[in-house]
Amino acid sequence: MTWTNWVGNQSFTPATTATPRDEDEVVALVREAAGRGRRVRVAGAGHSFTPVVRTDGLLLDLSAMRGVVRTDAGAKRATALPGTLIRDFYEPLWDAGLALRNQGDIDTQQIAGAVATGTHGSGTCYTSLSGVVRGLRVVTGTGEVREIGEDEPDLLHAAQVSVGMLGVVTQLELDVTDAYRLREHVSLRTWDDVLGDWDRLVAEHRHFGMFWLPTEESGALYNLDGHGERLEDQCYVKVYDEVGPEVADDDTVGRRVDRCYRIFPMVYDPNFHELEYFVALDRAPEALTAMRELMLRSLPDSIYPLEVRTVGPDEAFLSSQYQTATVVISVSGTPGTDYWAYLRSVDDLLAGFDARVHWGKLHFLTPERLHARYPRADDFIAIRRELDPHGIFLNDHLRPLFE
Repeated sequence: MTWTNWVGNQSFTPATTATPRDEDEVVALVREAAGRGRRVRVAGAGHSFTPVVRTDGLLLDLSAMRGVVRTDAGAKRATALPGTLIRDFYEPLWDAGLALRNQGDIDTQQIAGAVATGTHGSGTCYTSLSGVVRGLRVVTGTGEVREIGEDEPDLLHAAQVSVGMLGVVTQLELDVTDAYRLREHVSLRTWDDVLGDWDRLVAEHRHFGMFWLPTEESGALYNLDGHGERLEDQCYVKVYDEVGPEVADDDTVGRRVDRCYRIFPMVYDPNFHELEYFVALDRAPEALTAMRELMLRSLPDSIYPLEVRTVGPDEAFLSSQYQTATVVISVSGTPGTDYWAYLRSVDDLLAGFDARVHWGKLHFLTPERLHARYPRADDFIAIRRELDPHGIFLNDHLRPLFE
């Protein structure tokens, strides 16, 4: 079987595949693979642009291990199986008076894969999905089941963003919150207006994000509609804020009010290959200005919008937000074209801002940059070697960085 990710830029044929139905089957499969000297990777929902899934050994599909298995409104916790899609949390949590603290605008990822790669939403008061993980069950490289919780903080912080290198996750416990509703406000603003209002936009809204549209055609690539207004060199700004029960639901385009999980998701066509880097928040205006100048010089390669969000700090060793609030800078290349020179120029520029990477997006991280930008990288590698002493969960993409 040839495996291909959702945008078609990663394809490979593993030696064998399996779809376990429970943790016992995962244990048996990992032990058998280890006994044969085979590598093991987990497929997730295939939303990563990098070769994190690729293996010449056993590829595990955890889609049969799906569902929210427990909610605890008093403790504000939810427990789920690894193949649970982000959208699968919505109704079970809402029925218990709960909701995810935050999420991104794509909700079809499996929770274990989203956590493993540091998938995030926006807002400096909120971490990525990884940052709300409070416990995991993991099948290690020796086929043992390890329960990881808050009583072992270093192990937990290594496991929160592990890119699948510590083992096969079979269950996760997440810190959730009381159910809440959001008001969406979408507007078109000039670049100078947004940068001049940057501090207020970031500080005063639960979520702030924007797309800067370099050309008139840019909006259509992400289904962004200007409703008759000029889009070229405009910022498509989205802010979300919590509202109380006295505010009526509203489905007006750009002014919606509804349950949080109905506001967050957007519809994307899989027509882009994305690079996403994270810069310390206090350097955001400088980095964004430099990015805009680069993109204006790089057209037509940079016809895709520049997406900008923020994320709050957390403690995960491989997190892009390790002890640092960040601005998230996302650019895309066009499938079927040679966009690598453009993406490398973005990498070169943001290297000057000590940028960290999104593990599921295209990047050019080297071992030297890893250790310079992730202060706990050595600690993560030590834990990886403990849980997977023979490196069966490494592949050619990860081995140069983490062996």
